[in-house]
This record gives sequence, structure tokens and C-alpha cells, in this order.
Amino acid sequence: MSIREDIQTVFAKDPAAKTVWEVVFCYPGLHAVWLHRMSHFLWTHNLFFLARFSSHISRFLTGVEIHPGAKIGRRFFIDHGMGVVIGETAEIGNDVLMYMGTVLGGTSLEKVKRHPTIEDDVVIGAGSIVLGPITVGRGAKIGAGSVVVRSVPPGATVVGVPGRIAEPECPTTRTDLDYGNLPDPMLRVVSRLLDRQNRLEERLRGIEKSLPGPEAEKIRAELIIEDEIRAALRDVIDPEVGIDIVDLGLIKDIIVKDDHAEVDMVLTTQACPLVDHLTDQVKRRVEGINGIHIVEVKVLDEPWDWDRFVKQQKRER
Repeated sequence: MSIREDIQTVFAKDPAAKTVWEVVFCYPGLHAVWLHRMSHFLWTHNLFFLARFSSHISRFLTGVEIHPGAKIGRRFFIDHGMGVVIGETAEIGNDVLMYMGTVLGGTSLEKVKRHPTIEDDVVIGAGSIVLGPITVGRGAKIGAGSVVVRSVPPGATVVGVPGRIAEPECPTTRTDLDYGNLPDPMLRVVSRLLDRQNRLEERLRGIEKSLPGPEAEKIRAELIIEDEIRAALRDVIDPEVGIDIVDLGLIKDIIVKDDHAEVDMVLTTQACPLVDHLTDQVKRRVEGINGIHIVEVKVLDEPWDWDRFVKQQKRER
């Protein structure tokens, strides 16, 4: 470990760095690492008070709190630094990049290994919290704001609260985090559930269309119009999610009677700021399909209370 290597690390990991003088005098993350080496030396020589006092001064000057007992490898860089907390038994490998607000915290009151172990080439995003005696494997990436309470395998990408493995292996070996392209594991699960629901609904409509008898003819005609309405509503996109309202599961039911069509939509609340926009879009898309002139859009205010919705509909009729 050398001062020259530390300065080169800053230039390698921060494109904002312009000159050596700027790096030496204006980078609190770098100052925190230098001061930690001094306090860690005192700590390993049983000068505990001086070690803690020097780390306290470092915290006051840099906004970075590193316990003097923490073990830190080479080319460790803290970008911006403010709000970073590293616990006593934490271990950090080589070439680790850590952004502001990161916490390597403990989960035990016993005097044992209670803080994380961060292996080489790990990137920890801003505001992330890593808790307990877990291990973050070599080359792993932790997205901003994640709370990690379980060990992370090498090369994995972790996002969310609590942290979930979004990708088993990082697609590249770069040392930065492309926050705009981080995967969302929960959205992936919801999308698969919605896809399964849509396929089941299509199978049910197919069964209804194949029913025998004169009444089935009327049902088939209504279902054909309903399918056309659903196809038209795929052009109505929820601006918050970027997915059409059919695939998103917002269309609960479509009822067709002569020239009248009723579209029941499921939203979190009728006070949702998108209600008027989506309602207007639905009406525009449905009007004129197979002679439909009257379109009524009903919004369910509590999508989890189907029984209440049914009772409410019966009272209105």
C-alpha cells in the first residue's frame, strides 16, 4: 500500500478527478482511508483509546466512520464518503468501490465476528446496508439502497429490500454500477404471474366459445367482441409502469350488451392521479368497436375486497 497507489485508484474509479492536488486535498474518502491506517496501526498495538480517538477525529473531518479494528485491503476507494459506517469486525478486500451512505453493520451484541466480509472487486451502491457476519463474494454488485442480510455469491447482482439476487452473474467486469439497467427480480415474478393469468383466461374463453346450444351462440358473439376490446386496450399504456393495462392485469372484466360496453378496471384507489387519464383512453379505444356507442368505465377502489365490490354492484343495479 502506498500513497501513489491510492491516488491512482482515485483516478481509475472517479472520472471527476482532474489533478493530483485535487485528489490529495479534496477527497474525504481518501483521507478517511489514510487516517484509518493510522488508527488501525494503533489498534493492533493495543493502544485502543488513541485508536478510537483518531478514528473519531477522522469521522469529524471526513464524515466517514471506520472502526479502527476493521481490516481494509489495497486500492479501496470511498466515493464522496459522507455517511459511510464500517464496523469493528468488517473485512474489506482489494479493489473495492463503495459509495456514500453505505453501512457495514453488525447484528449481534456478542464480542464475535458480527460484521460483513467484502471480497475483492465488489461494488457497493449508495445508501446500501450490509448487515451481519455474511460474505459478499468476489466481483459482486449491490444496488443503491439495498439491504443485504444474506451472503452474496461471487459475481452476483443484488437489489431491493431485503436484498435479492437479481442476476447470478454480473454481465460485465466493469467496476461501476449501471443504475439505469439494474434488473428488478420482483417485476420479473409479477410479469410471469400476469402472463400465466392471461393464458388461463384465454383458455377459459376458448372453453366458453366451444359450448353447444343456442345460448352459446350469444356467448360466443359477446366473447368475440370482448376479445376485440381487449386487443384494442393493449394500446393503452400505464405511464408509471410502461406496460399495457391488459398485461398489467388492470382489466378485471368486460361486459358487452348490444351497443353498450362496461369495462371494470382495478386500480389502487379512485383518487389515483392516473384514473382520469386511463379512463379517457379506455373510452376512446372501445368506442366504435362492432357498433359500440356507449362505454362505461368502472374503477374498483379496493382491489383486494372482491365481495364488497360485488355487493356494491348489486346495490347500484
